[in-house]
Amino acid sequence: MTNLHEPGAIPVPGPRAGALVQPEEFDAETRAVLDRVGLAAEQVVRDKRPENTRKSYGTDWTAWERFTREKNLPVLAVEPGTLTAFVHWLWEQPGKKAGTLMAPNTIDRRISGVVVTARKDHHLKLDPDVGALARELLKALVKEMEQAGQQRGTGPAPALRIRHMKRISRALPGTLAALRDRSLMTLHFAIAGREHEVAYLRLRDITEDPEGRGLIVDIRVSKVKPRTVKVLYLQDPAICPVRCWWKWVEAAGLEDPDDFAFRRIHSKGTTLLPGGLSPEAVGDVITRLGETAGLEIRPTGHSPRRALASEGKKAGNDRSAIARQGGWAPNSRAMEGYFEEEDGWEENALSGVG
Repeated sequence: MTNLHEPGAIPVPGPRAGALVQPEEFDAETRAVLDRVGLAAEQVVRDKRPENTRKSYGTDWTAWERFTREKNLPVLAVEPGTLTAFVHWLWEQPGKKAGTLMAPNTIDRRISGVVVTARKDHHLKLDPDVGALARELLKALVKEMEQAGQQRGTGPAPALRIRHMKRISRALPGTLAALRDRSLMTLHFAIAGREHEVAYLRLRDITEDPEGRGLIVDIRVSKVKPRTVKVLYLQDPAICPVRCWWKWVEAAGLEDPDDFAFRRIHSKGTTLLPGGLSPEAVGDVITRLGETAGLEIRPTGHSPRRALASEGKKAGNDRSAIARQGGWAPNSRAMEGYFEEEDGWEENALSGVG
C-alpha cells in the first residue's frame, strides 16, 4: 500500500503527469494509482485516531458482527431496521460487571461506533439519520426501565471529592508507589483528566509556571482535542497537585523529558520499571486508593474528572472556566449533569422557607 509519508509516494504514471486531464478521462493505470493513494490516506487517518477511540470502535463493530451472525444478516446491512434490532439485542446483553445488563449509554455508543465504522472503514454511504429509529427505541426502553425503578450497568462513577482525597492522602504510606499514586490522583483531579489523558502525559508536558503560580500541563493526547491546563496550588499540601507532583518527580529521579509522567513501579513499591501506565491502570490506581482509605464509594478512573466539575461548581467558579479546564464543550450535557449534584442544594425551592 502507498505510504504517504515516504518521498515520492504518489507515482503518477506516464505522460499524463502534470497534464490538465479531466477526472473522467483518467486512464485505468492512473485511476488505480489514485485509488491506492486514497486507501493509504484512509489508513493514515485511522492510525491517527486516539487508541481509546480505535479500541472502542473495534469493540462496537465486533458486537455488530456477532449480532449479524446470530441473526443471519449481512454484516454491511447497516440500516434503520437492523440498527433498531441491534438495540433490542444489546438490551438483553450482560454489562461489564457480573450480574448486570448493558448500560444505555454503552448501547448508544455502540450505535455510533457501528455507523462510523461502516462509513469510514467500509465506505457505506449512509443517511445522516440512519441511527435515529434505533435511538428512539433506546429512549423508550430507558423510559420503561426508569418507570419500573430498574438500573442497568454499574451506574455513573461517583465523584472523588476533596474530602475523599484528604482521607486517601492520610492513609497512604511513604513509599515511592504512594508518592506516585498521590500525585496521579491530585493531578488527575486538577486537570479533570480522562484516563488516557493522564496515562499518556510525558515529563515534558508538565512544566512550572515561570511566575511560580503552579503547573502548566500540556495535554497532547486526547480523544476530543489537545488542551493546555493551568494548575494552581491548593491550600492543603496533602492534596495539592503542584506540591505532590514535585515530590514524586524528586523521589523518582525523573529527568528524561520523553519519559512518561507516571512510571510503572515494581509490585514491592520501591523500584521504577520501564514504561508508563495504561489508561486502564490509571483507573485501577484510583479504585485501589479508595479501597486503601476505606471510602464509602468505589471510585473509578472517571471519578476525579467528575469531582473537578462538582467541586468547581460548589466553589462558585464559572461554568466556562470549568469547561476549559476539563476540555468539555460549552454547555456539555455531561458537565451539566455533574453540576446537578450542587444545583439541588444551591438552587432549592426550600431556601428561606420557614
